Parts: sequence; C-alpha cells; structure tokens
Amino acid sequence: MLPLNCTFHLHHDRCDIWVGTQSPTITQSLVAELTGLPKDVVKIHNHLIGGGFGRRLEADGTVLAVKIAKHVDGPVKVIWSREEDIQHDMYRPYYLDRLSAGLDATGRPVAWMHRIAGSSVMARYYPPYVKDGLDPDAVEAAAEPPYALPNIHVDFVRVEPPGVRTSWWRGVGPTHNVFVVESFIDELAHAAQQDPVAYRKGLLGHNPRALAVLSLAAEKSGWGSPLPPRHGRGISVQFAYGSYTSQVAEVHVAPDGSVRVNRVVCAIDCGMYVNPDTIEAQVQGGTLFGLTAALHGSITFKDGRVEQSNFDTYLPMRIDEVPVVETHLVKNAEAPGGVGEAPTAIVSAAVTNAIFAATGKRVRSLPIDTNSLKSSS
Repeated sequence: MLPLNCTFHLHHDRCDIWVGTQSPTITQSLVAELTGLPKDVVKIHNHLIGGGFGRRLEADGTVLAVKIAKHVDGPVKVIWSREEDIQHDMYRPYYLDRLSAGLDATGRPVAWMHRIAGSSVMARYYPPYVKDGLDPDAVEAAAEPPYALPNIHVDFVRVEPPGVRTSWWRGVGPTHNVFVVESFIDELAHAAQQDPVAYRKGLLGHNPRALAVLSLAAEKSGWGSPLPPRHGRGISVQFAYGSYTSQVAEVHVAPDGSVRVNRVVCAIDCGMYVNPDTIEAQVQGGTLFGLTAALHGSITFKDGRVEQSNFDTYLPMRIDEVPVVETHLVKNAEAPGGVGEAPTAIVSAAVTNAIFAATGKRVRSLPIDTNSLKSSS
C-alpha cells in the first residue's frame, strides 16, 4: 500500500538513507557508486517496508532520491504519488506456455512437454544465476512438478517485452507455473474421464506429503458433495517455496459471467512450525493477494503509457468480494518451508478449475476474462 519513498541526506564525507528496502546491501552499493563515497560511510536506516512483495528488492526509488539530493544542500524526501507508483513500476512478467501430453490406456501421463516463453527477471537482477540461457526461477514448479511423470521435457525461451522492465511479484516462477501445470492436470483428468482429485491421487503415490495436503484439502472442503447450478469446486496442488500446499476453491459464475469466490480451503505442510496463527494470517493474505491478481490484475498500455493509474482502475479486491479462507496445517518435524508466497501461487488454478466445474468453460489466461463465461441461454 505504501508508494515508493526515500529520505536522503548527503554530507561531504558520509550519507544517511531512511528507506524501507528488501535489499540493503545492493542499495548501499548503488548509493556508494552514485556518490563516490566508500560503502562503510553509506548508512541505511531500514524501516518497515509498508508492503514490498519483491518490489522493494529494486533500488530505483532510492537512486532517484540520491540523484535529486546531490543538487540540494540538506536532507531530501522523495515520495512517489500513487499514480507515479503504478504507471512507472516494474511489472510482473507475462508468459506464453505451450503444453502437450500423451496418456496411456488408463489415462496416466506417459509423456509431458512444457515450453515457457517470457521475461527473465533474474537475468537482469542477478545474471550469474542464469546459466546456458536457463533461468531456474522462470521454470520453478514446472521443471519438477509433484506428480509422477515418467518422461518430462520443460524448456525456457527468454523473450523480453520491449520498453518494459519486469521484476518480482511475491515470487515469480511458481505464481505462473502452478496455474499452468494445475490447469493442464485438470484437463488431463477430464480427458481421462476421471475426478480431478482421484486423478491427482493416482499420480502422487510416490509423494506422501503432496498426497496428504491434497487429501486434507479435499476432505475439509466437502469435495464431491452437491452444489447448486453454476457453482463449482476446483483443486490445485503445488510444491513451491519449500512447502506443500493444496487449495480447493468454491465459486459461483453468474449468467453475466461475473465470478464470485465463496470459499477457499487451504491445506499446507510447511514443515515444523511455531506459531499457527501467523501461518493462518499469511495464508489468508497470500490467498487474497493471488485472488486479486486472478480477478483484476491487469496492466495495459496505450500509446506507450500505462493506462491504469490508481485503485479505481487497478483494482484491489474489495471487502465485499473476500471469500471465507480456511487453513488446515499438517503437523510434522520436517524442515521449515515458506508460507507467505505459497497461497499466492496456488489460488488462481483452484479458482479457474472451479470455473470449469461450474460452466464447462476453460480459463487459460489471467486475469480471468468474465466476458467469455457469459451464459448463452
């Protein structure tokens, strides 16, 4: 919620920076380079970041404040307006995915191919991480899905959007790959004429932790119980950020195509945990973050400029849209995993699979195009 901001005070032999940053070391190095000062006299007073989600891994707001402050005798505070923040941002990458699979007589996959084409944030942010053209982040949760796939080929083709810098978005690779993989698994289950939960269980016998969260989410959601017309349940499973997660979304699609998510049931195995209330809060916040993006999160360009400018045109989820979010934890002594990003990545596939259950129409792109879901009757 907090726009980019920074207060900078340059002295002849040192400088002070008051900022909320996720990357103080990188910020310190960039400021030292800009000012010509040694790094040990560049002092960062790091504050709470007011909502970062990866955006404050970037130091562009601080760099701008430093450039301005070099022309001023005294401290300078720079605050981006909401409009500046939205229209001069670094945006979540968009990707194009193509998948194909071969099934045996029982409907199980015998071959799986997945090509991912899109931007590489890591190639810009930390080039040594990218080797032989492969960005490991861009294929995370796609190169090693939790399912038993005996013959799998995943490749990445880097394609940068002209004139638009991409950056982090509460995780990157899994937030798009889980949607793609879990949507495709659902399509395979339909092609095999099998229930989506039963189909997944058949591919997770080797993976007890993934199977456990899938079974728990299905049980707690009442999977298989009847729903009214144009209501549906959808499920998704992932291993990402060191944790196993499964979600069931329950949705209603109105005849005009509008989508209302009524309930989200999340089962998560994040290994050993200490404070379950904090995990529940993270699951709720991460789910709504991902749900906002699935329903509303679109940035468009016209004549070279971003069209959205504030929360009236770049919509956050409103309080009257918020579903019930239930959290169920798997207790064990495994190594701790991440929590905050996991529900953000998994919720979109659960919702779009539920839309198919409600309407028979597949959603293969985000944000959801409600016009395509209108009833023809």
